[in-house]
Amino acid sequence: MSLNEWLAVLGAVGGTSTITWFVTFWVNRKTNARKEDASADGMEIQNLLSIITAQSAQIDNQEKRMGVRDTKVDFLYSENNKLRSDQLELIREKHELELRLKEAELKKCDVRGCIKRQPPSDY
Repeated sequence: MSLNEWLAVLGAVGGTSTITWFVTFWVNRKTNARKEDASADGMEIQNLLSIITAQSAQIDNQEKRMGVRDTKVDFLYSENNKLRSDQLELIREKHELELRLKEAELKKCDVRGCIKRQPPSDY
């Protein structure tokens, strides 16, 4: 089939609009492909931006939660240190009382009502 026969068949099937459509398609095929690629790239970028936004929101929420936990942990450490210092103070007072008890036991007189101490002491 020659070119004239092809044109005659196309003209008979769709008329001149088919021929103009085919010519337009043939001329703009690369441009249309670039437009489709650009559209697909734009959609991918929008999708990635939405993912980034969602991840940023999750990161912000996690940072807030970590901040709250850090303040709780700091409070618990301060309470723990306060309790330890109170415990050490009580231990120190207990040891002082034990020393005073031992000292009193050494000064104790075995004989009641006498002027001379039994056992004798330097106190």
